Amino acid sequence: MKTQTQKEAAGAQAETVRGMMAASKTETAQARRTGRGKTYDMAYTAVFAVLIAICSWISVPTVVPFTLQTFAVFLAVSVLGGRRGTLSIVVYVLLGAVGIPVFAGFKGGIGVLLNTTGGYIIGFIFAGLIMWLMERLFGRKLWAQLLGMILGMITYLSVGTAWFMVVYLRQTGPVSLGTVLGWCVIPFLIPDIVKMMLALSLGNLLRKRLAGIMGE
Repeated sequence: MKTQTQKEAAGAQAETVRGMMAASKTETAQARRTGRGKTYDMAYTAVFAVLIAICSWISVPTVVPFTLQTFAVFLAVSVLGGRRGTLSIVVYVLLGAVGIPVFAGFKGGIGVLLNTTGGYIIGFIFAGLIMWLMERLFGRKLWAQLLGMILGMITYLSVGTAWFMVVYLRQTGPVSLGTVLGWCVIPFLIPDIVKMMLALSLGNLLRKRLAGIMGE
């Protein structure tokens, strides 16, 4: 017959085995969740990169025609958050850089980015990073999102304007800051603010509706 000590040792071994099995199951479940999360991240990133492209093709006919590109950029960050939203912007820019016609006017290629208005497209990436930083610092409070979008808009307009002046100087000649602002910034300020506010409202609504699917 087994002694009491042997019984206790056997029980301890069985408990250890059960603990190891439970830990293994937990690790497997976590690995599955992590893998599924990465798959979802890639899917969301791709969907919003395509959405930015589609909105870039939509031109609203006004005195100064504008696209819905900036609306989609703001919406991507609002719905997906700073990290995934910025990644979708990067994917969009890279798709255009390799020649896929995702930019406004169904254009694509590195030449578009190197042209006078290419800086505004590249500026979207920096805008996304600014909005991501604001999210990391202050969370997803409404005022923090709004402030992040405002700073993001200032960022892509600043990068784009500086880029325009440098390229225009090389291609044509000197141009004043006031002239560039009159061409590329002032006519689009009100439309961009309207698109920003729409993206903020719609983005938060969609994020709440999709929270379960997005694993939040």
